[in-house]
Amino acid sequence: MARPAEVRQAAAPTSSRQAARRVRILGAAAELGAREGLASVQMHDVAKEAGVAIATLYRYFPSKPYLFLSVLEWHIDQFLGGRDTGPAADEVADPAAEVAEMLIALSGKLLGSPLLASAVALSSFTEYASAVPTQIDIVERSLGQRLLHLLGDRADARSKVRLLVYTWWGLFVAMLTEEISTDQGETDLRLAARLITAP
Repeated sequence: MARPAEVRQAAAPTSSRQAARRVRILGAAAELGAREGLASVQMHDVAKEAGVAIATLYRYFPSKPYLFLSVLEWHIDQFLGGRDTGPAADEVADPAAEVAEMLIALSGKLLGSPLLASAVALSSFTEYASAVPTQIDIVERSLGQRLLHLLGDRADARSKVRLLVYTWWGLFVAMLTEEISTDQGETDLRLAARLITAP
C-alpha cells in the first residue's frame, strides 16, 4: 500500500535577500491570480514570473493553496501597513464604527480584483481542509492585532476579535459570490461590529 506523501513545511526567509525573493513570489502569484484565476495558474508559471527556481517556490510555499492563502495574508498586511496604526481603544469615540469601516475598506480592496479574490477564498477553504497544517491563531495575525488594538485589552477582547474576523470573512465570501450585495454586506458588517464590540 502506498504511503501518503509527507507534508512539507514552509521555510521562513532568514535573510533580507530571501525575504525579497518571497515577496517577489507573492507578487507574481497575485498578478497571475488576478489575471487568470486560480485554476489557470500553475506553480511553474509563478516561479517563472518571479524569476526563481521551482524548488525555491516550493521551499516557501509547499502547495498552490498555501501560496494563495499567503497572498491573502500579504494583501491584508499591505492594506494595514498602508494605514497608520490608528488610535488605541481609549482614544476612539466609536470602536464599532472604526472596526466596521476598516473591514469594509479591506473587503473593497480585495473585491477590487475578483479573480484574485476568488483565488484566495478558494485556497483558504482548500488549505484549511488539507493536510498542510496552518495551526494559526487568527488573533496573532496582523488583522487580528489591529482589531485587538482597537478593542483594547479587555478580558473578552480576543474572543471578540475572533468573532469579528470570522464574521468579516463570511460576509466577504458572500459578497464575492454575490449571495449578498456589497451594500448589504457593508450594512451587515456595521451591525456585526456593533453587536460584537458591545460591552
